[in-house]
Amino acid sequence: MNEKLKEKIKESLASVLPITVIVLLISITLVPMEIGTIALFLTGALLLILGMGLFQLGAEMAMTPLGQGVGGRLIKSNRIIVIVLISFIMGVIITIAEPDLQVLANQVASIPNQVLIWTVAVGVGIFLIIAVLRILFHISLSKMLFVFYILLFVLSFFSPDSFTAVAFDSGGVTTGPMTVPFIMAMGVGLSAARSDRDGASDSFGLVALCSIGPIMMVLLLGIFYNPTDAAYTATEITNISTTYDVLHQFVSALPQYGEEVLISMLPVAGVFVIFQIFTRNYHKRQVLRIIVGFVYTILGLVLFLTGVNVGFAPVGSLLGSGLADSSFKWILIPIGVIIGYYIVKAEPAVQVLNNQVEDLTGGTISHKMMNTALSIGVACAVALAMVRVLTGINIYWIIIPGYALSLVLSRLVPPVFVGIAFDSGGVASGPMTSTFLLPLAMGACLSVGGNVVTDAFGIVALVAMAPLIAIQIMGLIYVHKSKAVPQAVEELPDEIVDIEEDFE
Repeated sequence: MNEKLKEKIKESLASVLPITVIVLLISITLVPMEIGTIALFLTGALLLILGMGLFQLGAEMAMTPLGQGVGGRLIKSNRIIVIVLISFIMGVIITIAEPDLQVLANQVASIPNQVLIWTVAVGVGIFLIIAVLRILFHISLSKMLFVFYILLFVLSFFSPDSFTAVAFDSGGVTTGPMTVPFIMAMGVGLSAARSDRDGASDSFGLVALCSIGPIMMVLLLGIFYNPTDAAYTATEITNISTTYDVLHQFVSALPQYGEEVLISMLPVAGVFVIFQIFTRNYHKRQVLRIIVGFVYTILGLVLFLTGVNVGFAPVGSLLGSGLADSSFKWILIPIGVIIGYYIVKAEPAVQVLNNQVEDLTGGTISHKMMNTALSIGVACAVALAMVRVLTGINIYWIIIPGYALSLVLSRLVPPVFVGIAFDSGGVASGPMTSTFLLPLAMGACLSVGGNVVTDAFGIVALVAMAPLIAIQIMGLIYVHKSKAVPQAVEELPDEIVDIEEDFE
């Protein structure tokens, strides 16, 4: 086996194992499950581990160099119209290929899948243009975030309540395992081509801005679109009697997810072919490596989506309804804390972001520091989400103070921490959140008689918001430890610029 692939699979195993153990313990003590259901879940976990390993290696080999190449060529073109057009097209194509968005679209029964997907894709395309222009014209990220989030919340008051939670969830799932490697690498390519001391810190923030576009577009959709009423029903798990039944469930699902992944990846592969024909940016060995990376990415995503949708999502819904039906329903909150702490480690996009942050900051912000801060933040977010499921508290009571605190902190920490924090928010809420935590919340909500649209949806949004606060608090700690705030602000980008020179 390829040593790099072996390393990635070991990382995936370390990430998924804690969640698997938690679910097994709950099934033994609190919510007894049939052996067939446990077998379904364990098989899903195995596919998840293999899929994550293949995907992460594929993203490293294909999406990252493609993003860097496109970003570098864009900024060298010096033609605003070309930059705007290509940024929009790339934003739309990458978003349509995003598996997280496909998962959320399937969960939102009141809006047709294609309507939601294209609405979100256009939002990402528009805001990728804004993000690229920000880097070109040296505009402060914290100021742009402040303006856009104020506008976003004003807009949300004119949209129906049934769209609010779904809109904020769409912002969280858009930046997932497909878009993050590309957009992060595109930021690196743009900043490397700029070659100035502030360019490196500006490479962060593309994911943050691209998370805002979908929220605004779905809120606008809510104002102008009249959805049909749709009833949400609890997920039913097929009766499993033998190991053959388990195998049949996954094998029968593989063609469906294989087709979805291939269709969504074709435009991305097409972009690579066209880009290479016109620019000759990569030599033969690089082209071969990127092609192999695409194969790994496709195989990894097919296994990943099959594992989480067949094995994880149904069990998540079953656990949620079982816990909420019991006399100790409030145990959902501490269980949510534990699952939230570990589930972020299983997000493929988080690992991609953490590695890029560690490289770009020269180890100033280590992989371990990022993981710890994100895990604590997401644990708190999931706890709040479970409180909402049980009590029906309006999501505004949480997200307005949360984003207000995030924007205040953005004025107190070095700019690079602002970009990293808001990027982390987008990537923390990935496929594990939408395929396990959201079904868990929906199952619990149905059991307590709540409104799924307003009470269960929103969990992805809260998970996406938590890292904004956690990472910026980490930035405050960094500044405090350095003892001299002005020196910390000046020296951090210099360290990153040294690393940036290696990318050129």
